[in-house]
Amino acid sequence: MQLDVILPTCDREDLLVRALESLLRAPVPPGLDVRITVVDNNSTDGTRALVTGFAARCNGRLRYMFEPRQGRSLALNSGIAQSRADLIGMIDDDEEIDEGWYHCIARLFADPNIDFIGGPYVPRWGAPQVPWLPTAYRGVIGWVDAGPERRVYGPEFAGMLMGGNAVIRRTLLHAVGPYDANLGRTRKGLMSCEDEDMFQRLLAAGARGMYVPDLIIHHYVPPERLTKRYFRSWCFWRGVSRGVLDRERPQAVRYAMGVPRYLIGSAVRSLPGALVGVFNRSDPDAFAAELSVWDLAGFMYGRYRRTPDSDSAPPVVVEHLQPLGPEARK
Repeated sequence: MQLDVILPTCDREDLLVRALESLLRAPVPPGLDVRITVVDNNSTDGTRALVTGFAARCNGRLRYMFEPRQGRSLALNSGIAQSRADLIGMIDDDEEIDEGWYHCIARLFADPNIDFIGGPYVPRWGAPQVPWLPTAYRGVIGWVDAGPERRVYGPEFAGMLMGGNAVIRRTLLHAVGPYDANLGRTRKGLMSCEDEDMFQRLLAAGARGMYVPDLIIHHYVPPERLTKRYFRSWCFWRGVSRGVLDRERPQAVRYAMGVPRYLIGSAVRSLPGALVGVFNRSDPDAFAAELSVWDLAGFMYGRYRRTPDSDSAPPVVVEHLQPLGPEARK
């Protein structure tokens, strides 16, 4: 069994060191062949020299690629396109894998009916936790924990596959197509939803995925992300991303003025709670109410005003996905 780990990065060599050390330090079980590809997404720091130095002592396990077009989705697509492994793993440059990460992958994918897996993100705090952080918005800082039990992704489980801790069969990625280059963060903004879009396409193709509590990564949370300003910006740009995605593939829900009614309803119901936050700035429920308003504002901007970045590839168009047959899982 072969595993290629794709690691996109941009100007974060100080964090990349820890990510690479964790990937090279973790034990690899017999029967699993691991290769690591760092996709340098137009860095201006010492990323190339850092990776080259690591590669010199890794006996071919580590490869460097350069992707000049800016965007996480484009970097992931470039790394995936160059892979020939059975499995594609993905982590981000501000993460470290747990010691049992490779063993967990080998154990789960011994079952041919498993198409993809994801797992928890354990925060590595760069500053003390803040009292106003809403539980429903932990994902803003990459804090994911769906409990101690394995869960099957789908209608009965609200979890979603996050691309910073994911392993997917390569044949499945070829079947559903690349990440949407108009989604995902760049230097120009906190665009997101590339993982959400990919996850929905995986499910639409009939793929079977599992949340696995043993597939652990440790995610660094820097001080600048533990601010209300960052949360507001992140939620706005997530709304923008969802608005852009909605133009391409509208949801099967009721709309009002071109916006899903549930978004409008949630924002309207949240207004009284958001006003509470003016007087009680440490109340997480009040801040969650405010963030739902930012979600709506971003969606409307993305739906009606946002245009694709000039350095992005054309939008991914996915139509008439057919469920995977047995051959696609081989």
